[in-house]
Amino acid sequence: MGASGSAPDNAEACAIAGYQHMTALLLSFSLGFVSGLRTFTPLAALFIRRGSVWGYVLAVLAIAEYVMDVRPDAPSRTAPIGLAARAISGAIVGWTIAEMHAGSGILGALAGVVGAMAGAYGGHAARLAAIKRLGEYPAAIIGDLIAIGLAAFIVTR
Repeated sequence: MGASGSAPDNAEACAIAGYQHMTALLLSFSLGFVSGLRTFTPLAALFIRRGSVWGYVLAVLAIAEYVMDVRPDAPSRTAPIGLAARAISGAIVGWTIAEMHAGSGILGALAGVVGAMAGAYGGHAARLAAIKRLGEYPAAIIGDLIAIGLAAFIVTR
């Protein structure tokens, strides 16, 4: 509160705005990270949260992605086409969630792309380690559940 106790002063207003922007960027990076794990999961979660029918269409695509992911002929998430799809997904979710939290859409998109690349490469390394310990199908299912759980957690913030 300001000196009068009724309205925030300029310093408080700046601090609140800074907090909102940092929150928006953190959420953008985090949801982008999920895009690196699974391309359609964060899109579906975000658009369902926003009440869009497109969220359900994207959810069907996410389920198809889970099924395709365990096929032996599935391309690597770090192949150029996979990275491009994840970067686009990260940019969309980053932009959208940043604007939902009074942040910059452009900075949110950039944070989402960086998060998507971190998720793609980090998820790839984690998946390979999980396959060695658990096998292909359990590793894939655990990866799917992690992506779903993270996306649901992030979009409800």
